[in-house]
Amino acid sequence: MPGRLFLTSPMAAVAKAVDRPWDLGDEPPRQNIAPGQEIVTLTPDGFQRMRWGLIPQGRKNARGRPVMEVLINARSETLFDKSAFEGLKRAVVPADGWYEWTGEKRKKTAWSLRRADGALLWFAAMYDVWSAPGGTLVPQVATVTCAPNADVEPIHHRMGVLLAPEDVPVWISGDEAQAKSLTRPLAEGILQISEASGVDWDGA
Repeated sequence: MPGRLFLTSPMAAVAKAVDRPWDLGDEPPRQNIAPGQEIVTLTPDGFQRMRWGLIPQGRKNARGRPVMEVLINARSETLFDKSAFEGLKRAVVPADGWYEWTGEKRKKTAWSLRRADGALLWFAAMYDVWSAPGGTLVPQVATVTCAPNADVEPIHHRMGVLLAPEDVPVWISGDEAQAKSLTRPLAEGILQISEASGVDWDGA
């Protein structure tokens, strides 16, 4: 599942792919986007920058207990039923790809996953606005995950729900049944998976 993303395409190309205007100024290429950092997100109101990770203030799990951990991913299988996700709105996170790791601790191999044709990936996501101490409003987002396809399964047991460009407005603005129908693994053979190199894992 996506735990690190990269977005290096020009924002003009990102905006053009979904026919939405880009008016947030410069966005430099980023080879390593980590949870807790700001990330470009498309909402019904257009592109915004949001913090990646939902602060679970007031959220409870299925047993009624408070959710303690920051949520960077939401499981599609329980997304529309779990109280922890109540009140969230749908959004999309564009990226050129994401990273996964395999192997033993301290001997892990980093893998880069992207589309073989070089096109953008569109991660289904959920967002809200957290009211931080002092009254600061913080837009925050989590990507949505599903079971992996055969390409990703050898690397990880989950993958992000990846949308076709024409499905982006359906996910963002469609009804719940339409959105649920999109929470499936990407078709096999679309992704290119290669060993990642030259990435500054401590930087952004």
